[in-house]
Amino acid sequence: MYKRILLKLSGESLGDIEKGRSFSPESADYIATEIAAASSAAPQTQIGIVIGGGNIWRGARATGIPVDRVSADGMGMLATIINAMALRGALESKGVKAKVLTAVNVYPVAEYYSARKAMEYLKAGNIVIFAGGTGSPFFTTDTGASLRAAEIGAEIIFKATQVDGVYSADPKKYPDAEKYDTLSYSEALSKGLKIMDASALSMCLDNKISTLVFNLHIPGNIRNAVTGQQTGTIIKP
Repeated sequence: MYKRILLKLSGESLGDIEKGRSFSPESADYIATEIAAASSAAPQTQIGIVIGGGNIWRGARATGIPVDRVSADGMGMLATIINAMALRGALESKGVKAKVLTAVNVYPVAEYYSARKAMEYLKAGNIVIFAGGTGSPFFTTDTGASLRAAEIGAEIIFKATQVDGVYSADPKKYPDAEKYDTLSYSEALSKGLKIMDASALSMCLDNKISTLVFNLHIPGNIRNAVTGQQTGTIIKP
């Protein structure tokens, strides 16, 4: 069992790609149900969450909107706040206490982030959703997740994805790709594996934070991960 974990979710996990919807009530309900089950199975484990904003905004290059990089990243940060608030609502509908803290000051919409406030909420039994990225441009939500994990003293980052672990190549394109059960961060960096960006991996390495990559869409996987069962690929310092 873990004392404190950081769950990293993509913004797309709240949407429905097949139907072209940025938000899907069914997706939000599924994720909230899975997180609630994990929290119930391991009530002593404190859970922080970082969620991306890709279902709403993937940057100026992807949309063709003529804004500069700093503005584009700012729009992405705001998208993560919208997603965090939606996820909070879904969790509260399951009877789970949840708070949103954002690195971008949008009071009174959401509370401004501080590590001390986050720790107080976690110790009080709340799931804390971190929004707004790092509050600065040029950083990915993976780096934001690594930073928040380090600040709250999380033992491990759970990166919930669409695949069941880390492979030597994209398993959708290369069926013979090798799946790894365990890796070191040094191996991940040297092999050029696209787990997280290099700065996020380096931050995890420096702060001795492990990462578990698993498939979000297999029911029970978050609960299994929180209770210490390996469900994908674990990357260790």
